[in-house]
Amino acid sequence: MLHLLSPLGCGRYASRILRRSRPAGEEVRQISRSTRTQPSSLRRIAATPKPHLPAPTLQIHFRPQSNGAFQPARPPSPESLGRPSQAKQYRRTRKWLRRLVRIAIASGIIYALDTRLYDASLSRSLRTFAVGLLIALDYKLNFRAEPWIGDSVTDLHRRSARRVFELLRENGGLYLKIGQAIAMQSAILPPEFQKMFARMFDDAPQNDWKDVEKVIREDFDGRSVEEVFGVSFTSEPGKGMMERTARASASVAQVHWARLPDGREVAVKVQKREIARQVGWDLWAFRVVTRIYTWWFDLPLYHLVPYISERLMLETDFQNEADNASQMRDLIATEPRLKGRVYIPKVYPELSSKRIMTAEWIEGVRLWDKDALTTSWHGGWRKGSPGAGGRLLDPPPPSSPTATSTAPSHSIDEKLKPTRDAWRGSSGTGGLGLSLRPIMQTMTDLFSAQMFLWGLVHCDPHPGNIFIRRLPNGRPELVLIDHGLYIKLSPEFRRQYALFWRSLLTFDNDTIARIATEDWGIEAPDIFASATLLRPYEGGTRSMQREISDFSKPEARHRDFEAQERVRQGLRDMLAHPDRFPHALLFLGRNLRIVQGNNQFLGSPVNRVKITGSWASRALVEVRGLSVAERVREWGRHALFRVVLISTDFVFWWSRIRQVLGLGRGMDDDLEAGMRKMAGSMGVELQHDVFDG
Repeated sequence: MLHLLSPLGCGRYASRILRRSRPAGEEVRQISRSTRTQPSSLRRIAATPKPHLPAPTLQIHFRPQSNGAFQPARPPSPESLGRPSQAKQYRRTRKWLRRLVRIAIASGIIYALDTRLYDASLSRSLRTFAVGLLIALDYKLNFRAEPWIGDSVTDLHRRSARRVFELLRENGGLYLKIGQAIAMQSAILPPEFQKMFARMFDDAPQNDWKDVEKVIREDFDGRSVEEVFGVSFTSEPGKGMMERTARASASVAQVHWARLPDGREVAVKVQKREIARQVGWDLWAFRVVTRIYTWWFDLPLYHLVPYISERLMLETDFQNEADNASQMRDLIATEPRLKGRVYIPKVYPELSSKRIMTAEWIEGVRLWDKDALTTSWHGGWRKGSPGAGGRLLDPPPPSSPTATSTAPSHSIDEKLKPTRDAWRGSSGTGGLGLSLRPIMQTMTDLFSAQMFLWGLVHCDPHPGNIFIRRLPNGRPELVLIDHGLYIKLSPEFRRQYALFWRSLLTFDNDTIARIATEDWGIEAPDIFASATLLRPYEGGTRSMQREISDFSKPEARHRDFEAQERVRQGLRDMLAHPDRFPHALLFLGRNLRIVQGNNQFLGSPVNRVKITGSWASRALVEVRGLSVAERVREWGRHALFRVVLISTDFVFWWSRIRQVLGLGRGMDDDLEAGMRKMAGSMGVELQHDVFDG
């Protein structure tokens, strides 16, 4: 307690306890008396200041409360403290807190409405905008010879491909259709996109049966599945039956097998319930993102969006698909060169609507099953595969539990469709015993006739949409399904396109330049010619070859970046005049590429280029409205053209001989190898692995 006895200690003690309690004079006297009563030794210690500390100056003020001796401190009276000050208000913090609460509540309500009423359409669109903006920023900052992030442009492509793939897979629905388009055209995209989209097939989880029932009720005025199709799920006599588990599920719809009361077996294609609410939002997001990319990257892409959106919207209208199928069925029936070789399933309009399409069930082998197509036939002499030629499917044996509707009540996952595989033999290893050449010949003939004769083109001929059956005469029958994505060509454009094809094979460069540049507004006719033939075009001005030769010099720096800059410039040249560019060329190119991929997958058994060119030349002869003189002149040109095509036969058979001897592959593979070499010089890697499954 020594420090309390010093003047400094006394001052601190007094200032804490006696503040506002005593007058100044009384304070000094009290301290003096207390100091004199201390022992002399303590007084000397207290009176002697430390040499290194200055003596403090005390100024103590207090109010007298009594005139007596020292008393303990008392709290001041409330009146002496004055009026209380108002507590500090944190208005800004409370304002932001209220805003955050309101935003959280509003976000929760919007999310609930979006998921309940619009099937997460808003969330999908916001996700699309976020990913699209991220990819755009990444390319804007890093698409250069020396990127800021990553080692090369290849890393940039890899990041972007992964982001796009994850976006399409997470959003599902119509986005999977876009993914299919990317997968089928990925051969002209950077290799990183090709690898990422190699397995982007039209396969998606199926909806629950309750959603299927709701769609049928909504489209058939509240009638149930049993009432619409005459089926029973409790084995009622005289009723048909239907599988509640889909046989196939795609991005937009799923297919269920059913047998009607009259014995017909049908495929019931049911659109997924959420598609109707999502398609408008999805296409709107597609338009917005494309508009931003068009402006940001200076690419003339947006003018293609309305046409593409219209095609995709029509693909969700099953009444349009039924009309396309019926029209194609009639056209094939009137064409003697295809009649008996191609079959279009019958559609039952009384059991179809905008979101429901009912057609005859097809038993066949998918195009991608080469072993089943070519393995020896065990089905008997002069017999065809089930349903071939349009014959009704044989009913199941009486002993089969699916023969009659009196079978025990089946569960929701039970398979009811009878198995018809007797043609495979007792070992189950047999096939159709067909040659691949007539299959591919029929396919190329069919799509060439669609382009050049009828102007009604199926734009999704991938292997999953093509079945093969064996006719009783041992020949193949091609069955084409999924008629949602069609384009219609005007007679004038159809004539131009046929003339363009004939000119490509005869190296008529003046006609090629006139049609491509003057009629279609394409300022890079050589590039477009190669894109049409799907092989390097050897005619024309050869400007593209010269650019490639100059570009491929060893001293070229930052090769990948400069190559892809040229690709982008080539795209600008092809789409230089949007008002004249025929939008149908996009889907025609898609059709040609898929057919080429099918031919390659089967080993290139036919000369696809020659077949397509022959149909183009023949279509110019059969154009309606020609005078006698014009028709005679076209016949002469067609005859000369057939002579010119003999040279392509030599190339084709030389490729076949090398293929048989194990020295090479097929003709289409050789053509693509040349195309890949040319494109590789421009920094684009062409592949066709997307067709291998």
